[in-house]
Amino acid sequence: MSDAIKDRTPAASCDTGYSERKSMPVRFSNANAAEQIREISGVNPLKCMKCGKCSATCPAFDEMDIKPHQFVSYVLNEDIEALVQSKSLWKCLSCFACVERCPRDVQPGRLIDAARQIVVRQRGQNYLIADEIPELLDEDTPQQLLVSALRRYRR
Repeated sequence: MSDAIKDRTPAASCDTGYSERKSMPVRFSNANAAEQIREISGVNPLKCMKCGKCSATCPAFDEMDIKPHQFVSYVLNEDIEALVQSKSLWKCLSCFACVERCPRDVQPGRLIDAARQIVVRQRGQNYLIADEIPELLDEDTPQQLLVSALRRYRR
């Protein structure tokens, strides 16, 4: 996530309380959070054989401190606190290249999305107001990220 997105403040015309929610500490019961991630994603991380093909395919690999194949291990080991503090959670483009490449259908991208969802729910942010979207954009935002978000949230 770029600094422009992390450090943004909502427009005066649409004060949503974002700044108060953003600063709320996110705490999880690791076992419970790991179970929630598995339930939301529908993924069985036990199928992972740690081949690293998902990470090799990832276009955001260089930006991540925890790689997609390592993310699966963190969920298995119930080390969710480290995941939510990681920049990898927000660097994932949701392009699902890792999902397509995985020979065992583990779908690490879906695990990452599920972890994002529980973090957002914990912080009390489950929506975006249309007026907030232009503030999130900058010239460094990859277009692939925008297309992935549209594909995912167009309901």
